[in-house]
Amino acid sequence: MENTTGLRENKKLRTRHRLAATALELFLERGFDAVSVADVAAAAEVSKPTLFRYFPSKEDLLLDRFADHQDEVARIVRERPAGRTPVGVVHAHFLDALAERDPITGLCDHPNVMAFQQLVYSTASLKSRLGLYTQREVELAAAGLEAETVPELAARLAATHLVAVRHELGRVNWRRIESGQSADEAYPAAVTDADLAFGMLADGLDKSLPTAPAPAAD
Repeated sequence: MENTTGLRENKKLRTRHRLAATALELFLERGFDAVSVADVAAAAEVSKPTLFRYFPSKEDLLLDRFADHQDEVARIVRERPAGRTPVGVVHAHFLDALAERDPITGLCDHPNVMAFQQLVYSTASLKSRLGLYTQREVELAAAGLEAETVPELAARLAATHLVAVRHELGRVNWRRIESGQSADEAYPAAVTDADLAFGMLADGLDKSLPTAPAPAAD
């Protein structure tokens, strides 16, 4: 029974990946607005109802990959070492991601990543839908802070700031790449901006948020 369930889940995962990959290929080739859900379903050889079982909207076909990062701020803060502040660990994580040219930072000049980001940032419906993913990021980060006894309003405000800074830095870095700079050329300015942005948060938020406690003695 467990083997049957596992096979079924693997099949669903493969179908989901095929739908997303097919949609991305069509969107990049023709433009987002020129491709219909029916086009994607036909190219992936599934019915429209089947497609909608996996993706609630046309926008989600492209943006679903952002779901993998929705709990990132919450996870980073939750897993921070003893004595570290929420702002400090999110800042350090972002710097590491910049050094690795992680696409989530906007500092990535791989042609496929650039084409994807150009599509997202130039399509109004995608930018609007992305806001729902951002909202979920904030909710998860706020819940994590509340679990550390941070008052609800303070947790919500802190989460909003932490998520917003990451997204704004990503947009700034993308504009640098879009203007013709390579990721390596843009890297020093990206680090400076990150230090400035998270430094501004640290001056305020870290006075209100707890550091991670030391592990309990055995």
